[in-house]
Amino acid sequence: MTNIFKLINQIAIAEAQLHTTQFLAPCVKGGRVRTRVAGMVYTFTPKPSKFEGWGIFQPVDEKTATVVEEADFPQIAEYLQHFPQIRLRLAHQLQKQTWLAYPANEADVRQRLKVVKPIAVHLVTEGIAFDQIIARWNGQSCWFEEIDRRTDPVIVETLQSAMKQLIPADELQFKGMTPEIRTVYELATRRIEGFTQPQQDEKRLRKALQMGGGKLNQFHDRSDYWTVDWTTADGVRHSSAIAKTDLTVVSSGICLSGRDRDFDLQSLVAVIEQQE
Repeated sequence: MTNIFKLINQIAIAEAQLHTTQFLAPCVKGGRVRTRVAGMVYTFTPKPSKFEGWGIFQPVDEKTATVVEEADFPQIAEYLQHFPQIRLRLAHQLQKQTWLAYPANEADVRQRLKVVKPIAVHLVTEGIAFDQIIARWNGQSCWFEEIDRRTDPVIVETLQSAMKQLIPADELQFKGMTPEIRTVYELATRRIEGFTQPQQDEKRLRKALQMGGGKLNQFHDRSDYWTVDWTTADGVRHSSAIAKTDLTVVSSGICLSGRDRDFDLQSLVAVIEQQE
């Protein structure tokens, strides 16, 4: 019974302190904020509800806290010092100030968080895709601290250039390349038009035909090969079965005396044009 009275008294003290306490907290748009008063954890809906950033909050009641002012940099830095650092590389923006990122060092993050996976980083106030950042993990969420200025900026430039050229992740090679960088590149390019597998397949077939002087009309996936509908330079249409692995001819669609597999898609164009 004494313990119950002690708990009731503790709650009463916390509630008395609640309305006179201001606290600093990070807040994402549409999210809530938390603080601990006299050992009790309180969760509030911020007012205004659309606030996003680091704020100094004043509780109005047990459910709502008003933004008194935005926190300054020294206050934010002091708050973040309480949590462990992790280094991540930005992949793409999820919403206004929230980015998807991936560990710069999988082994380090596995040791710290016990799991390696893409992580949502909140309140990212600077940075572009592929920037390496320093963030803080509070046990539930990850908060942006700063750009990691010690990393090589050439890596970011190289990845940005590769993305513009629609270079697939498995073809990406440069000095300083790591498995983590390849993973973040895959995450960044997954949502971009031209990087899905069918689009990559189409690009590959179209390029081979153009180099031979032909034109791709359409193609169909047949598991281990494609049925490719294409046109020669003089407008004659053909349909050929082409192996996915190396674009060798499985079936040309015309009589090649059993030598179909001696040719690939590019050379097939010239062979057929000569027969015509």
